Amino acid sequence: MGDLTGPDFPAGLCLAVSGGGDSMAMLHLAAGWARPMGIGLRVATVDHGLRPEAAAEAALVADEARGLGLPHETLHWNWDGQGNLQDAARRGRHALLGAWAGGAGVLYAHTQDDQAETLLLRLARGSGVDGLSGMAPRTHLAGLTVLRPLLDATRAELRHYLATLRIPFVDDPSNDDPAYDRVRARAALEALAPLGLSRARLAATAGRMARARRALEARAHEAARALLRPARPGLLRLDRDGLAALDPETRLRLLAGALRHVASAPYRPREEALASAVDRALSGGTATLHGAMLVPREADLWIGREARAVADLSVPAEAGARWDGRWALAAPHPGAAIAAWGADAAPDEAPRRLCAALPCLRVDGQVVHPPPGADGPVWIAERSPHGDFPAILTGN
Repeated sequence: MGDLTGPDFPAGLCLAVSGGGDSMAMLHLAAGWARPMGIGLRVATVDHGLRPEAAAEAALVADEARGLGLPHETLHWNWDGQGNLQDAARRGRHALLGAWAGGAGVLYAHTQDDQAETLLLRLARGSGVDGLSGMAPRTHLAGLTVLRPLLDATRAELRHYLATLRIPFVDDPSNDDPAYDRVRARAALEALAPLGLSRARLAATAGRMARARRALEARAHEAARALLRPARPGLLRLDRDGLAALDPETRLRLLAGALRHVASAPYRPREEALASAVDRALSGGTATLHGAMLVPREADLWIGREARAVADLSVPAEAGARWDGRWALAAPHPGAAIAAWGADAAPDEAPRRLCAALPCLRVDGQVVHPPPGADGPVWIAERSPHGDFPAILTGN
């Protein structure tokens, strides 16, 4: 905890506690650490509405928190039926906890066992350095700062701690359901143990890969700063020849971050699709990927949002309004709406097809304020939820 939060310790921290063994152990460990440090703690349980036992589990956490003198809140998430359930639940949990924490760090109870299982699953998917670096002790997820103080602790150690202090917890039956990839990974780890492939060794490998990842991130960040050229706000313009001269790993890492930035995407595109799009763009062709476009023009490679992705997106120009995840009004404009520039995009130093995806203000469908220009007053502020470019290259 000292490594994660010091030397300037925060006034308060938040804990995500499900009621399972790992998180209940974390609750008591954190309470014992924070009290003499004078750090306030708040506790939350996310009820995903997927199991009837969830309400009772949240009540157990609330009762245990009350016994420790800590405030508790149950956060409710409802699935809209769209997409993969597990992925949607994970994203929904992060969003709820981020809004509840209000900028404070949130402790997650991931253990060395979870780290090893994550590494094995990502290895099966053919992940590269980033995936095999596992879960970071401290990371940022779209406004949520996640702290994982138990990555060096084993699940068995925490169970012993719970048994010794007679701390109650619940076992989710899905933890033994072989229908889930993580449960099968757990069984595979047991089978691989005789080969010396222990949880501790896998976790140590993740640590070494994380060190390599940080070095690659620093290299990509340095290259991006050298290759960036002035451009209209909302677009990126890079030295095309300079990109082509980079080693493949740095080039792909740099452009993955650029695509994430312009599309406000939480994750980088898949490696194969990214490599294909980059090869096409450097060969002089336009490529569309990840809700963004790569457009070569003479000595430059321009990167911006794909116009089709925002063609029907319209938001009332009210205070606090956000458009496409990364644009926020500096001041409200009553009666106007934020929408894509579209076919009204004027010829510019940038490719018109990219300018078409920039935001403008419209009243009754007519443009009353075009997008901010490179030299004009910026009345819309660009705030990417996943980090600005090139800072995004080292942020997650």
